[in-house]
Amino acid sequence: MNNTNVTKLLGRLLESKAETIKLGCDIHARELAVSVQGDDARPLRPQLMNAGQLLAVVRGLVQAGRAVHVCYETGPCGYGLYDAVVAAGGHAYVIVAEALGDGRQQKTDRLDAAALCDKLDRYLRGNPKAMSPVRVPSVVERQRRGVARLREQCKHSRHQWEARGRSLLLFHGVHVTGRWWSRSRWLALEPTLAPWLIEQLGVVRQTILQLDEQEKVLRVKLEAEAPKALPKAVGALTWVLLLREICDWGRFKNRRQVSSYTGLCPGVHQSGMRRRDGSINRYGNPRVRALLIELVWRLARWQPDYPPVRALVAGVARGAARRKCAVAAARRLAVDLWRLATGQTTPEKLRLIVTPQMFA
Repeated sequence: MNNTNVTKLLGRLLESKAETIKLGCDIHARELAVSVQGDDARPLRPQLMNAGQLLAVVRGLVQAGRAVHVCYETGPCGYGLYDAVVAAGGHAYVIVAEALGDGRQQKTDRLDAAALCDKLDRYLRGNPKAMSPVRVPSVVERQRRGVARLREQCKHSRHQWEARGRSLLLFHGVHVTGRWWSRSRWLALEPTLAPWLIEQLGVVRQTILQLDEQEKVLRVKLEAEAPKALPKAVGALTWVLLLREICDWGRFKNRRQVSSYTGLCPGVHQSGMRRRDGSINRYGNPRVRALLIELVWRLARWQPDYPPVRALVAGVARGAARRKCAVAAARRLAVDLWRLATGQTTPEKLRLIVTPQMFA
């Protein structure tokens, strides 16, 4: 969409006398599909434009005294558009990404933009279930969380390169396990390999060493921000990672919101007199979910008096049933951490060996 068409669109919206303008955006790196609706009017045909053109429309409408609401889905483009719309004086909503087919056999950017505009219209009319806006973290929270995620990416990449090295060795008849690239293992392995294989593995090993060093630097930086005293079995890194993913415990108003954010709530299948609990819904933050599950297993070993993990300690369940007990314990653990962080309870009441200063 050229700038002339943007000017025409802005003029058309101003001539319509609509007080509230709703824009549903299907965003990509280079362009956006935008569906526009004014008040109760029929939405305009979705159009393609870039982010700068969209912001020009938003600023023009805001300067004319119109209320502008922009909606788009979470994704790789992050919250840059959200920040820009808010800075321009508009209202922005970032919602949970989902399939927008509505039973259609077709999927295009324009159709998705129209569906987002329809969701936004119903949401502003008072239907809170029309869409699920996410809490947009502040710029500082994004930066702090980015450091934690970068450490995890370095660790993941290191594991990938470790596997590439093991695969290369196995292809040439050498079977190794574990950290084959460590100094002691490499000194023992190198004399048994052909020079050409050592040359190839050297490239792989050098990449692994660089990733390992970067991961250690980031880990030390994160652990330095942990409280001096932590509950037994709760490591400094785990606590900092969990806190940075949550961003702010005060964002939750009740225990249901906490449980929902973890994605550890069971799905329900109910019809008439029949009711069956399904697998967990996996909504919310997957990193928080993984940290909580890991923490539960450590608590089962080091803090057996903590009520949610007693079933795991007693060993009354085996196999899948034991894993379900761990999931239930992780869900209760998240709620307990929220209550502790917001001052609703004390560690003594939860039978946790922990100093209150960590929640100050």
